[in-house]
Amino acid sequence: MAYAQKYSSHTYTVHIDQLIVNAYACAFHCCFYNIMTPCRMMLANYLGRKGSEVRLKGVVVFSAGWDVFECTASLEKPLDRFLFNSYLTSCLQASVDRHRTILEKKYDIDHVMKAKTIREFDERFTSIMFGYPSNDDYYRDASPIHKIKSVQVPMLCLNAADDVFSPNHAIPVEAVKQNPNVALLITCHGGHIGFLEGLWPRQSTYMDRVFRQFTKAVFENGNGLDDLY
Repeated sequence: MAYAQKYSSHTYTVHIDQLIVNAYACAFHCCFYNIMTPCRMMLANYLGRKGSEVRLKGVVVFSAGWDVFECTASLEKPLDRFLFNSYLTSCLQASVDRHRTILEKKYDIDHVMKAKTIREFDERFTSIMFGYPSNDDYYRDASPIHKIKSVQVPMLCLNAADDVFSPNHAIPVEAVKQNPNVALLITCHGGHIGFLEGLWPRQSTYMDRVFRQFTKAVFENGNGLDDLY
């Protein structure tokens, strides 16, 4: 989806390679930066593509959208389309419109501005911009579900079964079972980057606790993790 991946996979991979200087520091950078859906999906794709070349000690991914086809379909259900899809589409169109004078030289911006859903926006702009033969090719390439089997560093994934942006049936449970480097937590509730706790949830969330526990374990058992792969 357009909101799920603003940069091409190759561009993001090169960008990550240029940024990584210290593995520990980068692990923190990626985990903290990984608060927006684009980063989560691109980070997961990066890990799968690079495999053993990844210079990270551990990664935490929250509320990732695993299969872009299913994520998009979920957001096209009547209620979710009303609550989320239409608004997100208008935000994407506003971003394009701000640069209309430049973009209209290569793209049919009037056609883009008539899109009613994220899928239509991607068909008319995003997939074309990044040179994909079709929108299906773009969605397939952007879906981490196809690359999770190739992850070679300790990776903890947290998803909620009631996340409309990442539907429960599209979470790669079976693929994760086949990869000892990946752990997957699925909660009954939590929504998309929610995971609130308590009757008056004003303090840290379950997501915060999981992050602290995992990063603490990575730093305290760094040498042991190196022996795993």
